[in-house]
Amino acid sequence: MGIRVDTKIRHVTPADTNIFAELGFEESEAKQLQVSAEKEVEQLLAIKRQLMQEIALWIAENKLRQVDVAARLNVSRPRVSDVVNLKTNKFTLDTLVMMLGKLGKPVSVTVG
Repeated sequence: MGIRVDTKIRHVTPADTNIFAELGFEESEAKQLQVSAEKEVEQLLAIKRQLMQEIALWIAENKLRQVDVAARLNVSRPRVSDVVNLKTNKFTLDTLVMMLGKLGKPVSVTVG
């Protein structure tokens, strides 16, 4: 006897809605949580962009083709293109850190 998985969509939150208000937080707290979450996302994107720019700079300095970089990183050429074109949504921080490590550019983190 198989297990039935409920796949019905019961509610969709519009993109411009405060998800914290949708979850039942009071309006003032929902606004504060939304602002905090947006700041965290922007910080993450800024770090990803910086790492991607380092990879793109390394490629330019070494005058390499994307296909050659892809072979060195063991990824596809379109994946290198995504890095060069700063498509931050396609990468995690750890992936970008590992790519830089493979290129001989180790990443160090400073907190504070």
